[in-house]
Amino acid sequence: MITQKIALVTGGSRGIGKDIAISLAKKGVDILLTYRSNLAEAEKTVAAIKLLGRKAVALPLNTADTSSFDEFFLQAAAELKTTFGTDRFDFLINNAGTSLTAPVTETTEAQFDEMMNIHLKGVYFLTQKALSHLHDGGRIINISSAVSRVSFPGVSAYGIMKGAIDVYTRFLALELGARGISANVVAPGAIFGGGAMEDTPEIRAYVAATTALGRVGLPDDVGGVVSFLCSEDAKWVNGQRIELTGGMNL
Repeated sequence: MITQKIALVTGGSRGIGKDIAISLAKKGVDILLTYRSNLAEAEKTVAAIKLLGRKAVALPLNTADTSSFDEFFLQAAAELKTTFGTDRFDFLINNAGTSLTAPVTETTEAQFDEMMNIHLKGVYFLTQKALSHLHDGGRIINISSAVSRVSFPGVSAYGIMKGAIDVYTRFLALELGARGISANVVAPGAIFGGGAMEDTPEIRAYVAATTALGRVGLPDDVGGVVSFLCSEDAKWVNGQRIELTGGMNL
């Protein structure tokens, strides 16, 4: 019997997360997505997934607030039972996040803590809580960034946290191997369209000029790679970091 696959996609209402959710739905995966505050966008994404013939539910989640995780997984467990008819999901996509542009000399402790809580502490402990709901043989995909490899002015706090996620993912791959769970990193470069990063014609021109393929990144440059990593074709990919930049700063 073929069991229907389900993905939990954090920050799945817009931008990269939305494209990931829709790309997975196109591959026949049902979606449980989270949103921070924009219910309207989340509902649009859920509707788009349902039009593809897949089941979808959106739940609110602040990934920076670890104290909310127990309640979130109670809600998720209830939705898994009532909407999807199961008590487990198969894929965890840690995508939720925001950006920060501030020089090292001007980054405040509050800004640093926000980046840590969203991009590192939140991911670490949300994953920890998720593991009891994740099927053996499942997949974890953590969304990192090109700035964990290449340095740019003004993104030190963000880049530090994404670099830590690259390391964390290797430990997940090692420690969860006994359960048949793989863990990989997808590291996009500058992605324009629906995200939180600054978007101006000047920035787009700079990114395109430093990218081998000669254009900026778009959300649909990411979702297909994540859906590949959740497929049987990627069953032997584990502990890896896949950069999606079109060849930026080679």
